Amino acid sequence: LAELVLETWDLQCESNGREHRTAEMGGQQLVVRRGQPFTITLHFSGRGYEEGVDKLAFNVETGPCPVETSGTRSHFALTDFPEEGTWSAVVQQQDGAALCVSLCSPATACVGRYSLTLEASTDYQGSTFHIGDFVLLFNAWHPEDTVYLRDEDERREYVLSQQGLIYQGARDYITSTPWNFGQFEEDILAICLNLLDTNPKFLRDQNRDCSRRNDPVYIGRVVSAMVNCNDEDRGVLLGRWDDRYEDGMSPMAWIGSVDILKRWKNFGCQPVKYGQCWVFAAVACTVMRCLGVPSRVVTNYNSAHDTNGNLVIDRYMNETGVEERRSKDMIWNFHCWVESWMARPDLAPGYDGWQALDPTPQEKSEGVYCCGPAPVKAIKEGDLQLKYDIPFIFAEVNADVVYWIVQRDGSQRKSTHSSVVGKNISTKSVGRDSREDITHNYKYPEGSEKEREVFSKAEHEKRSLSEGEEGLHVKIKLSEGANNGSDFDVFAVISNDTDTERVCRLMLCARTASYNGTVGPECGMKDLLNLTLGPRTVQSVPLRILYEKYGPCLTQDNIIKVVALLTEYETGDVVLAIRDVYIQNPEIKIRVLGEPMQNRKLVAEITLVNPLAVPLHNCVFVVEGAGLTEGQRIKELEDPVEPQAEAKFRLDFVPHQSGLRKLMVDFESDKLTGVKGYRNVIIAPLPK
Repeated sequence: LAELVLETWDLQCESNGREHRTAEMGGQQLVVRRGQPFTITLHFSGRGYEEGVDKLAFNVETGPCPVETSGTRSHFALTDFPEEGTWSAVVQQQDGAALCVSLCSPATACVGRYSLTLEASTDYQGSTFHIGDFVLLFNAWHPEDTVYLRDEDERREYVLSQQGLIYQGARDYITSTPWNFGQFEEDILAICLNLLDTNPKFLRDQNRDCSRRNDPVYIGRVVSAMVNCNDEDRGVLLGRWDDRYEDGMSPMAWIGSVDILKRWKNFGCQPVKYGQCWVFAAVACTVMRCLGVPSRVVTNYNSAHDTNGNLVIDRYMNETGVEERRSKDMIWNFHCWVESWMARPDLAPGYDGWQALDPTPQEKSEGVYCCGPAPVKAIKEGDLQLKYDIPFIFAEVNADVVYWIVQRDGSQRKSTHSSVVGKNISTKSVGRDSREDITHNYKYPEGSEKEREVFSKAEHEKRSLSEGEEGLHVKIKLSEGANNGSDFDVFAVISNDTDTERVCRLMLCARTASYNGTVGPECGMKDLLNLTLGPRTVQSVPLRILYEKYGPCLTQDNIIKVVALLTEYETGDVVLAIRDVYIQNPEIKIRVLGEPMQNRKLVAEITLVNPLAVPLHNCVFVVEGAGLTEGQRIKELEDPVEPQAEAKFRLDFVPHQSGLRKLMVDFESDKLTGVKGYRNVIIAPLPK
């Protein structure tokens, strides 16, 4: 009998891609999810496959040094029915010389790029044919996979959605910025796999690293370390927080991960300049979604950075509300990290589900700048001893803050007001452009008995602050929105809840600030030396904040920190209120003209009115949207935009994917930066 010769074969990239929900990724390559069968067709020349005569077997190999015992190589014969828990190949149908074979990986296989070979033998002779390469991803649709997620809408949002919203601003004024995750855009999968192969653990021991790529916990840790470059590990992003970004991109200017990951690859894995927390988190979210792990970006308001692990953040201020000595401990207006969904078989039962991963370089973990995965349930319960890095994230959402007012003579008074950490923890809702508050996942309700229990367990007695007690109180209120380019008022609202008259000094001071808590120059000040408060009265003291004062020193975070310090002369007691005022940028208006259909031209009209009293120079629009624009489109305006005039831009584009898409816009200029806008567009599929 003539030997069996393989002439051609078809990996059926398109139909497998549809079945495995990877069609947008694949293009010309086969991308499949683990534990789920995929079909290939083999065409033999001369004669077809004969059962009982011909023996067919397959080899799959991943990594530079594939070994059976490491799970990076598998040899398996064609059988009649699939076997659970191993690689298998089953005949689906035979049509003359064409043989349709269904291949399936175990739901515990290592993810990554595989090569596939066929061994065909007849009695005494055999040949080996290299069939091609494919990529294997985690599978949130497979109940046996450790990243299995039960709800289809959630899988769509956290694995398949290429766009989202990231929450920023301040606790009292939450803003959302659009982000193009773009995990299925061209080259992104290759770059994510390249990131795994650049990581130091791979370079140290390739076999061990590849064999651990079946575990999302391990992958999450690697990604968390590789998105920052702080260990000189050729990581993706360099962080910077000082408002000086001339030699790179300002962190506020990015609108997606695709551009960042492509820059990293194109410049030979040199770190991309610059990132801040939401950029680090968004890029990590792209990589995790790309590899098939359900992931989302979350934002924690009033986020504590506890450097000494005592769960107390000490701040020192002088009588004018200026920070005296810099404590290393910080409170960030907000801080973003990633949550990824996975089982934790490495821990006791009860810790599966969302895991916090933080790629922003803050503290080292096992000698490397990475953080997590930390089970969100363990953070809520105060189980600080579990892997990984729970005490750090516990402090971010739970630390106590004590303000010490340093008097002229050097003595210190403890402020009776403690700002509260870990507020309004937010993420984008599933399937909608609205905010979901997930604070309850991280902590029990403030002041509840259960919260007290968790604190004692976390070896830290939370000082109880009885807010409602008699005495003096101060709050900072805002009249209406604070718009960039306009003057506005803030008010210190002071109440005397006692039956006696009180005489106080009120210091009201406004300074520009960055979201990580550092403050800039003063842009508004009032010092009332003799403020008399009648019994049981409330008084409102205004402070006008002028654009000409704050404009020149406003950072790209658009934050003004207002501090009110009320000192009572008789007792020397100090009451403190702090509020971050977010300065609103003008709105970007986006009109889409034409009938939104796949492969048909559309026009977007993009406009923005200059709200400032001075012209804007070097104006640039950047537009992108997964499945819409084929990468980034950049438009530099030739002329300055005069005060109250419109910056305008018409963009022609041809959407190549159907479904709900987001067209995202960023506007940059010399005086107005990081202005964002987006428009949802539903693209109809091509008529069949």
